[in-house]
Amino acid sequence: MGNCGTREESAVISNAHHQVQQQQGISLPNRNLGGDAKRQHSHSRSTSDLSEPSTPRNLEDFRKNAVLYTHIIAFTLFELETITKSFRSDYILGEGGFGTVYKGYIDENVRVGLKSLPVAVKVLNKEGLQGHREWLTEVNFLGQLRHPNLVKLIGYCCEDDHRLLVYEFMFRGSLENHLFRKATIPLSWATRMMIALGAAKGLAFLHNAERPVIYRDFKTSNILLDSDYTAKLSDFGLAKAGPQGDETHVSTRVMGTYGYAAPEYVMTGHLTARSDVYSFGVVLLELLTGRKSVDKTRPSKEQNLVDWARPKLNDKRKMLQIIDPRLDNQYSVRAAQKACSLAYYCLSQNPKARPLMSDVVETLEPLQSSGGSANETSSTGSGVRFAMGRVPDYRTHHRYAGSLGAAAGCRSPNPNCSPGAPAACRVR
Repeated sequence: MGNCGTREESAVISNAHHQVQQQQGISLPNRNLGGDAKRQHSHSRSTSDLSEPSTPRNLEDFRKNAVLYTHIIAFTLFELETITKSFRSDYILGEGGFGTVYKGYIDENVRVGLKSLPVAVKVLNKEGLQGHREWLTEVNFLGQLRHPNLVKLIGYCCEDDHRLLVYEFMFRGSLENHLFRKATIPLSWATRMMIALGAAKGLAFLHNAERPVIYRDFKTSNILLDSDYTAKLSDFGLAKAGPQGDETHVSTRVMGTYGYAAPEYVMTGHLTARSDVYSFGVVLLELLTGRKSVDKTRPSKEQNLVDWARPKLNDKRKMLQIIDPRLDNQYSVRAAQKACSLAYYCLSQNPKARPLMSDVVETLEPLQSSGGSANETSSTGSGVRFAMGRVPDYRTHHRYAGSLGAAAGCRSPNPNCSPGAPAACRVR
């Protein structure tokens, strides 16, 4: 969504069966993955796809289920037209599957009591790939969840068939733009590790909620950066409430972005927090290599980043050869080893072998100060003796402490359109 969520069109994996089979070596079941996933009757239990808020049968049902929070503002369409100068073309920040994103500025001239603040306004494209359901999901989750590494939802608008979202403005745009636009200055090793840690903390927060939240669309274009390069997760339209109790997964239609989706999720439609961990591994690999998850311009064997790079991550001789050459002299061998080892485990074909995001955070935290200190071997030194960095024990479980504050009703200009909340997302 541009500077506040420029979004690539979410690729429904079912439309890429042939690509997946050829490039990832995944044999997909012979069924339409774009629709509801078939329920798997096996020894493991699953929860049905109830966490995705559905469009109510009628407006009265919608009104009965309406719950919002006091810190979310219900804007009128006129107010949002005012702050975007009637959605002028030169105010456009970006476009994606949801629609067009515009820059705006709210202050007391828009509504008395509003703090002066630059914002990004995302406007639903009525003919786009996403619709009311994704809009509702985003309001529901971001209306409840607050964390320094999640983009802040300031408000929404729902009038007639208009659906808009208002976010804090992210001055440095998306990680995707900083990594892959040729005109930009390459991100330093220290900044990349800081971004990786921030994004990991955002995912860990979601996974450790009382009702875990699975992000489902973790990728570089959905990681936004503020003026200090703090990473914030955006675009929650595909997020799902995770399994509870003895449930092992959520069964759902397969959606996401090709190149980032976990292979077991693509094959079965079984969604778990470890699916997000795989996607994080892909993004970490992009940070380390400076390469896109899928790049058709490269030789055939290098087009899929995971297939090309993962075998090298655990190879003492080849590991440093795949790191972005623009990072020369910026990192220590030990730091590179630990980061590559972490990516290797996150990208395991076996979901249970992947770390928890809380453990990923623990692994990345020491790397924030190990870019190339004098007591560690330089990445370009000769006669280097490699020792793969050890990743923490992934059997440990960590919980984040905190609370989201009390929920309260929020009057909307259109009571028929007040979004309803999903299951509780309070944090332990």
